[in-house]
Amino acid sequence: MQIEFIIFVSMVVVFMAGAFFFKLPVSISMVLASIAGALVGGHGIPIRQLVEGTFGYIDTILVIATAMIFMRVIQESGALHALNELIIRKFHRRKVVLLILLMLIIMFPGMITGSSTAAVLSAGALIAPVFMAMGIPREITGAIIAIGAILGMIAPPVNVPAMIIGGGIDLPYVGFTVPLLLLTIPLAIFTVLFLGLKYVKDFDYEKSIESGEFSITSDHEGFKIYIPIILVLILMITSKLLPHIVPDLGMPLIFIIGGIVGLFTGKKVNIVETIKEAINSTLPVLGILMGVGMFIQIMTLTGVRGFIVINALSLPSILLYISIAVAMPAFGAVSSFGSASVLGVPFVLALLGQNEIVTASALSLIAGLGDLVPPTALAGIFAAQVVGEENYVKVLKGCLVPAVAILIYGLIFVIFAKPIASIIF
Repeated sequence: MQIEFIIFVSMVVVFMAGAFFFKLPVSISMVLASIAGALVGGHGIPIRQLVEGTFGYIDTILVIATAMIFMRVIQESGALHALNELIIRKFHRRKVVLLILLMLIIMFPGMITGSSTAAVLSAGALIAPVFMAMGIPREITGAIIAIGAILGMIAPPVNVPAMIIGGGIDLPYVGFTVPLLLLTIPLAIFTVLFLGLKYVKDFDYEKSIESGEFSITSDHEGFKIYIPIILVLILMITSKLLPHIVPDLGMPLIFIIGGIVGLFTGKKVNIVETIKEAINSTLPVLGILMGVGMFIQIMTLTGVRGFIVINALSLPSILLYISIAVAMPAFGAVSSFGSASVLGVPFVLALLGQNEIVTASALSLIAGLGDLVPPTALAGIFAAQVVGEENYVKVLKGCLVPAVAILIYGLIFVIFAKPIASIIF
C-alpha cells in the first residue's frame, strides 16, 4: 500500500471525524486534517507550510469579504428591497417574467459574494414571503431559494470553486463569464418555472393587496437608490469590454467603491455595524478557504496531490465521469470549496484534452450540489429556516428534480467541453 494513500486516508478520516463526530467547524477540521497528514507523512508540524497554505486564496478571500460588505450596505440602504418591489409592481401580470426576475434577485448575492449561504439569508429572506403570498407552498419556496442560491454561487462574476480549481492548475480566472452564464441561467429559469409556475397562475396582485395578504411599501428614494448596483455592474463590464479606456480596478476595489456610494443613496446606514455584521457572517466561508489552502499545501508537500492526479488520469472515461457525478457532490456535503480543491483539480488534469475553462466551470457547478447533500446541506437547511419549515428534508425533496437536472447538465458540459468551447470562444 502506497504511503500517499495512507496519508490521504488519514487526512480524510481526521477531517470527517472533526466535522461530523466532534461537530467542529469545517475550517478547524481541515486544519487538523492537514496537521495529521503532515505527521503521518513524516514532516512533523511544518509551520511555514501551514501558514503559507492559509494565504493560498487571499485574493478570493478579499473578494468575498468586500462583496459581503457591499451586499450588506445595499441591503441596509433599502436598495435590494426597492428592486424587489419594482419588479413585482411592473411584472405582476407576466407571471413567467416575474418568477424569472425574482429568481435572479435570489441569485444576486451569491453572484457577487460566491456564497450560497449569503444568498439564502439576504435575498432569499426577502423573496420568501413574496413567493408564499403568491401561492407557492412553503417547502417549494424553500427549494427554489436553495437552488437559486447555489446557482448564484456558481454564476459570474464570483465563482469560488472555479477560482480554487483554476488556482490548483495555474489557470487565471479569466474567460469564465460566458460558460458560467450558460451553465446557470438556463437552469435557474427551468427551476423556478418548473417548481413555481403552476402555483402562481391564479395569483391576483390587486386582490392580494386589498385583502392584506400581500403588501408593497414605497418608502425608497427613487432611482438614486439603485446607483450602487448599477455602478458596480458598469465597472465590472466596462473593465472587461474596454480595458484600454477603463482600467481593471479589481473586484475588491469595485465592491468597496459601490459600498461607499451606497452609504449616500438610500436609508441611513450604520457603517461600523454593517461592516461588523458582514465580516461576521462571512467568517465561516473565509475560514474554510484558509483551511482548504492549508489542506492543499500539505497534500502537495506529502505527494498526495500527485497521487490523486495520477490515479484520476488512469481511470477509464466512463469511471471518470461516474466519479465526477458521485464523488464531487458527496465531498461537497462538507464543503463545495473542499470538493473543488481536492477533487476538482485532479479531474481537470485528467481531462486536459478538453477545454480547461469550460471543464472547470462545469465541475464547479457539480461541486456546488454539495450544499444540498445531508447531513450538512447548508443551502437546504438555511432555506428551510428562512421559510419557516421545521423539517428541511421536505425542502430537499423539492430540490430533487432540479438537482438531477444540474448534475446531468453539468456532465454534458464536461463531456462536450471542447465542442462547446469552440462555439462560445
